[in-house]
Amino acid sequence: MWQKFTFRDLRVIVKFLGVLVTFSAGAMCVPLVVALAMREWSSATHYIVGIGVALCMGSLMRLAYVKKAKLTTQQALAVTGFAWLLLAVTGSVPLALSGHFGSYLDAFFESMSSWTTTGASLAQDVDHMSFADNTWRFTMQCIGGQGVVVIALSLGLFGRAVDSSLYESEGRSEHVIPNIMQTTRFIVKLSAVVGVAGLIVFTILCLAIGMEPVRAFFNGLWLSVASFNTGGMTSMSPGINYYHSLAIELVVILLAMYGSINFTLHGEIWKGHIVPFFQDIEVKTSVVWLTVATAAFVAALCAAGAYADYPTLVRRGIFTILAAFTSSGFQTISPNQLTTVVSSGALIIIVFVMIIGGSAGSTSGGIKILRVGVLGKEVVAYIKDLLAPPSARQVVTYYHVGRRPLAYSLVRANLAVFVLYVGAFLITTIATVAYGYDAMPSIFESVSMVSNIGMTAGIIEPDMPVVLKFVYMFDMWAGRLEWVTLIALAVSVIMSFKPRKKVKGRVY
Repeated sequence: MWQKFTFRDLRVIVKFLGVLVTFSAGAMCVPLVVALAMREWSSATHYIVGIGVALCMGSLMRLAYVKKAKLTTQQALAVTGFAWLLLAVTGSVPLALSGHFGSYLDAFFESMSSWTTTGASLAQDVDHMSFADNTWRFTMQCIGGQGVVVIALSLGLFGRAVDSSLYESEGRSEHVIPNIMQTTRFIVKLSAVVGVAGLIVFTILCLAIGMEPVRAFFNGLWLSVASFNTGGMTSMSPGINYYHSLAIELVVILLAMYGSINFTLHGEIWKGHIVPFFQDIEVKTSVVWLTVATAAFVAALCAAGAYADYPTLVRRGIFTILAAFTSSGFQTISPNQLTTVVSSGALIIIVFVMIIGGSAGSTSGGIKILRVGVLGKEVVAYIKDLLAPPSARQVVTYYHVGRRPLAYSLVRANLAVFVLYVGAFLITTIATVAYGYDAMPSIFESVSMVSNIGMTAGIIEPDMPVVLKFVYMFDMWAGRLEWVTLIALAVSVIMSFKPRKKVKGRVY
């Protein structure tokens, strides 16, 4: 029987959404402080307006249900699903006032891309964007990368009104520590430590290439946030190529790789369980997949004669594959080069890597390498069953934070996610091709949006069709929820409007 939302459910959901909207007002204080410190008075007024809108909106929503309430699993799905939309709405207010976007829709696109750590941008004249506006873009990526719900839970914004259902509704089915509050705080603390370390290293590297201290500090901060949270945005129009530094590229990709590791595996490392880490199915599958994909991509670039010297070929090839795998989306190969210099075979390899993505329970997007490993195990098990005698009974296991049985329910769930993602890729590609774009760039762009990668083959521009902007924003939102949450939420909403049947004087 399908569960329906009652009027009380809606009031409770609105109340908790109001808490998150109010939280976004607090997050806007970060760019406001930067604006005041850098004497960007115009930007400061924009964030004062944004904070006011978020506070008024959040406060009114919290009045929807003034009593204490504990979220059910169904309500948690709704809060998580709609939170990303509402945060994108409030987050776009100061961006729309900045003058760097052609319309509010473009600012909303930027906000959605930032919160979901996709990294695609419709900003105009990024090179002259204020420190405050850039800081806000990266603040949204920082919160979105770790998870809005994770941050809210770690700060205790929901009090004791929630359980693990709200945490799991954001696509995180594993607990680093049995206690949900300790788990969220571990994720935040780990991210803070890595972020500070990245800030220090990037600041030193930016100073080394000749940046003035203040600008070096902010670029170090933004690069650290975008790398570990696999956001992929940069503060300059040339992207990562602006720095012309091999050292910066190496640190960027190392942080992105670290961010794409399951937080549960991070917990195992912090506990000193080093050997089990390398035995994990995610790690093993990632090593095999990246080795094959990188070798094939470099070979495809070499065959196409894309680069004259071998060191540049290897450097660009490895960086591109790892950026696609981690969902960071940084590009050392420009959109123009992707469509004119890089062969279609090399593009297909990038597409496959973007589809898979990084680890489950990390900051990266895509189908996730864990699901690929589990489905691969199921294929091997199926072949063994075909070759085994009828009397034989096999027990298939895999190693992921301990030895686990390969249950039918797990395989079915992973297969469902796989099918949903592939369906989304196909529908988005059809929509893009319908507007006259070539097939290969359309496939590339569609996979990038659905998997929250942010790489672009040149289609994502301020003047692209309005319908495509909506399609891509929906993809970013649904991809961040990993589609299953969205489907479950959509079914609950639709069934709530379905009239109840009357049978023998009773209402069902």
